[in-house]
Amino acid sequence: MTDTKAIVFDLYGTLYDVHSVVQQCDAAYPGRGIEISALWRQKQLEYTWLRSLMGQYIPFEQATHDALVYTCRQLRLDLDAATSATLCDAYLKLSPYPEVPAALQQLKAMGLPLAILSNGSAFSIDSVVRHSGLQDYFSHLLSVDRVKVFKPDPRVYTTACQALELAAHEILFISSNAWDAAGASHFGFQVCWVNRQHNTFDELGVKPSAVIGGLDELPALVGAAG
Repeated sequence: MTDTKAIVFDLYGTLYDVHSVVQQCDAAYPGRGIEISALWRQKQLEYTWLRSLMGQYIPFEQATHDALVYTCRQLRLDLDAATSATLCDAYLKLSPYPEVPAALQQLKAMGLPLAILSNGSAFSIDSVVRHSGLQDYFSHLLSVDRVKVFKPDPRVYTTACQALELAAHEILFISSNAWDAAGASHFGFQVCWVNRQHNTFDELGVKPSAVIGGLDELPALVGAAG
């Protein structure tokens, strides 16, 4: 990791907790919030991968909406337009993990450019980051809108190299999603997997350069490598 010249973060599940929507789900469907959030996120990811394989790109907001429709139908829950709008809006206002603001502050002080590379649309990324007040930490908010295909397609990771004007090995990519960490590793990034849930890394032919339990561990890791 000694060649690191910039740090690029995944957004959903890495900097921001996708399950911070549980409260809104519970308000709409009492007692079902965790169940809804888990299936919603699962289908949201599946729809991005399937759309990529089909060559039918849609904005992340549409994938999120479609996944919610499926979730409610699968769980036999009535979903009206108002509830759909409220729950999808919650995805535009996700909460950062508690350790994120302090970690970003420490990393920013080290002088390395920080960026986000996300499956979210430009609108979604900007909304989530600005709602949390963390926008000043990032030099670039990079969306798959540029290439109209979702991670882990290599074309997405290429956008970070182009925007930052760096070679792949000069970028440290941070993700809590093992499939994303694997895709980034295959592409040639240095990769740090944030394993908050003590999960097993996917068997996809690569391993991350480093594994941490939370982003509070990242400044020390980067500092030691420097």
